[in-house]
Amino acid sequence: MIFYNDEGSENGGLIFGGKRNAKGEVVDAGGALSFDRYNANQVVQLIGVDDKDNHYAGLSITDSKEHEHNKNRIWVGRDDDGTATLSMMDGAGKERIQMKVPADGTPVINFLDKDGKVQKTIAGADR
Repeated sequence: MIFYNDEGSENGGLIFGGKRNAKGEVVDAGGALSFDRYNANQVVQLIGVDDKDNHYAGLSITDSKEHEHNKNRIWVGRDDDGTATLSMMDGAGKERIQMKVPADGTPVINFLDKDGKVQKTIAGADR
């Protein structure tokens, strides 16, 4: 389902699907709800994917300008191994702060440089 504004331009959508291959593996399963900036790409996306290759769910916030590629700014979600993550990126879309809580409950905050290398880590104690 595609959303259109009053001028007839696409400004978001709702997509979903799911299917198995001949081996019975789930090869395409998930959905997304997205909202676009006026005359540009999406700025908010709620997404969930759970198939044979990918397992994640979350909320993505991006910078979107006319005639430019999106720059990821914030990701809040859960990844394949069950780790809950909050990632914040700079204006160029490079991850600079990661806050993670794996399934075992041990929290960690990483501060990254512009090349994605961890510069400082703050780790919590086990429960």
